[in-house]
Amino acid sequence: MNLWSRKSLGFFSFLLVGCCLLLVVLVILSLAIGSVRLSPYDILLAWQGGSSPTTQAILDQRVSRTVLGLLVGLSLGVSGALMQALTRNLLAEPGILGVNSGAGFTVTLAVAFLGIADINSYIWFSFMGALLATLLVYFFSCRPGLGNMPVRLVLVGMALGSVLMGVSRTIALINPVTFDALRFWGAGTLANRPDGTISTILPFVAIGFFMALSLGRSLDFLSLGEDAARSQGVNVAVTQVLAMCALTLLCGAATAAAGPIAFVGLIVPHIARSLVGVLQFRVLLLSALLAPVVLLGADILGRVVVSPRELQVGVLASAVGAPVLIYLVWRVYKG
Repeated sequence: MNLWSRKSLGFFSFLLVGCCLLLVVLVILSLAIGSVRLSPYDILLAWQGGSSPTTQAILDQRVSRTVLGLLVGLSLGVSGALMQALTRNLLAEPGILGVNSGAGFTVTLAVAFLGIADINSYIWFSFMGALLATLLVYFFSCRPGLGNMPVRLVLVGMALGSVLMGVSRTIALINPVTFDALRFWGAGTLANRPDGTISTILPFVAIGFFMALSLGRSLDFLSLGEDAARSQGVNVAVTQVLAMCALTLLCGAATAAAGPIAFVGLIVPHIARSLVGVLQFRVLLLSALLAPVVLLGADILGRVVVSPRELQVGVLASAVGAPVLIYLVWRVYKG
């Protein structure tokens, strides 16, 4: 086999290395670009502890923001690839199917009515909302006689997500304290997140990520149909439950940390499949690297386009992702 064919191990390894190098470049840019520009020398000096207190404080904030972008990007990319594999629906994505909106809705309830402002507490509400939204979308979409299944999932998910997002924003607007706490988070942002955000979500992201990777082979068989998967010794029920658990952990952690960010989990798995084929382990692993590239790139762009102010990363992701969704829906209908 040609070492550089898209299904070869050599080409896959080359892509992984290339993504890692691109991530390094974007991490440096993320540390350097903002309302105050820092040179590579400033970054190196701060790393060695020889910078001014102002420069050190700016860099500390950007380091937290960059690391959060890596974790949230990984969560969104892997959860999107996992959801598409589980549902065998190329239009599936946590933001489009209302999972992120469900997580955001329960967080809003927790902040507004229970006075919870600590991410260590409201992250559990985020998990609960992500799981309930997923179950509701499946329940309403899987009823027989309602037309094309992929498009039906998208329509039900977007309807549920719109309702939950509308209620969340209404609650925030009528409660000034809630509005102040959620005004940036609700748009999807990596900036100015509470202390301890990274340490809180890191264990959940790690567990969800490795759970997803461990399901790669089972998902390959499941893509052939449940009967075919069972004939190969796959426990379909266990695979689906574990995939749902991984989705809940990844979506809940990402939404609790950065708010509901849509479309990253839709675009990235499509790019990954176009590069490495349909083997789910490779798609999941490449999505875990490509999604932080996309999210960090969008975050950096948001600092530049309206400088010295910033555009929230969730807004940019939606601006790019909405046309992609329209194209994919058109392709499904055309097919």
